Amino acid sequence: MSLDPPTYLNSLQNNIRARPIPWEGAVRAGTISDQALKKIKAVDKVRKEQRKQTVEGNYDGYKSLLLGGQTEQSVLEAASKRQDMVQYLLVLTGDLLNDVSDFSNQLLQHPDPYKPFLPLLNYSSNPEDSIPLLASSVISSLIGTAVQKFPKSNPKQDEALTKLYKYLSGLTKSLDSGLQDIAVQEYSNVVRTKKSRELFWNLRKETMAPLFDILRTAVGATKDGDSTLWSGAGSVRSMGSGLSEGVGVQLLYHVLRVVWQLSFSGSLIGEGLEEDQEILPLYTHLLRLSPKEKTTRLLLSTLLNLLQPNTPALLPIAVSARLPPALENLKSRHLSDEDLLEDLSTLITLFDDYTSSQTTFDEYSSEILSGHLRWSPPHRSASFWAENAKRVMGENKGELVKKLVEVLGKEGEGRKEGLAVACNDVGWLVKVCPEKRGELERVGVKGRVMALMGDEDEGVRWESLRAVGEWMKYSFE
Repeated sequence: MSLDPPTYLNSLQNNIRARPIPWEGAVRAGTISDQALKKIKAVDKVRKEQRKQTVEGNYDGYKSLLLGGQTEQSVLEAASKRQDMVQYLLVLTGDLLNDVSDFSNQLLQHPDPYKPFLPLLNYSSNPEDSIPLLASSVISSLIGTAVQKFPKSNPKQDEALTKLYKYLSGLTKSLDSGLQDIAVQEYSNVVRTKKSRELFWNLRKETMAPLFDILRTAVGATKDGDSTLWSGAGSVRSMGSGLSEGVGVQLLYHVLRVVWQLSFSGSLIGEGLEEDQEILPLYTHLLRLSPKEKTTRLLLSTLLNLLQPNTPALLPIAVSARLPPALENLKSRHLSDEDLLEDLSTLITLFDDYTSSQTTFDEYSSEILSGHLRWSPPHRSASFWAENAKRVMGENKGELVKKLVEVLGKEGEGRKEGLAVACNDVGWLVKVCPEKRGELERVGVKGRVMALMGDEDEGVRWESLRAVGEWMKYSFE
């Protein structure tokens, strides 16, 4: 499904189309040739059908006009010192690509179809400058065709795509939602193949991270430790006019669409995306807040694409993030989209099959390894600890204890519940396995728990005092 052109870009293009350009003066000054001017005038300010017929009757001429030939310089390079002409020619190029369906294929037959456009991405460091914005639109249109026509690696195509990604990543970091939307829609135009998705993923610190910053802004979360994502706290807000912090429904939809397109390479990106961006708790939260069926559909389809090829690694984390209850809650809504309902049913079945095979210890282990602890039933169950404390100590050479130490070392807003739960677990380990106190002290558990006795959070203080109390029982032995 194609997307409507970004409003910001559309307005800019319309403004430039309305400007008069002194073409004859440029010919007299030797900036462009008389032949070039004739080709420009033949397609400028004419009906779409006439423009289409003109270009189709002279593909080679218009290819040489824009990209240059053996004896002819690109008109963009010839007019490079005239900002008004470069702007106008970029808009005209975009119009030709839109109006003449096969023109992009014709341009791609050129040995170097991106050469006149790529330098323009660096024309200015100002993200609002029109020339890089217009150039990126042309490049993304060409590459959108190229990645499907030539899906295998191509050095010039890969170079152009890399430069485009880096430029667009700068727009996504802007505080202007109009610029963000331009970048996101151009991403969507090119991440259509395995190769283009791989290049995007290889640059993920520049490309992926800003997209998730937008999504976290939409739900009022921060990257490091916002507890509402893991606890499921918070109520559904009114979304009639937009999401929090000015992230509108359309921008949200466009970002979710790009992540959905990338998720078709789920085996490549799934685990890394969770490790880098904690996508599972974020998407669980977004499901609760999703304002439209179209956004819910993208969320569910993305989750399915990521979870199916990464079941062992990601399903335990998804359970800890409370994704299954969020899915069950969706069943109570009046949803009509057939694809959405099918993905919802598949996800619920996936989790039903997984949870039916899990023991209580498996659930506890998955939660600990996720690094996000909450007051789930095992933590306060005397019978659980009586049966499993020794196993917790010895599982995979102390893997679970090492993870508890890691959790105890993380402070900050949004992590207080996890600290309290970790202290509780340490208290149970000392109580049930007092002979293991030395091991716990050697890995730094005791010192960390003692330091938390002065924590500002009452729950953390109480649980740390209780854990230290278990140690004190043996202090005079």
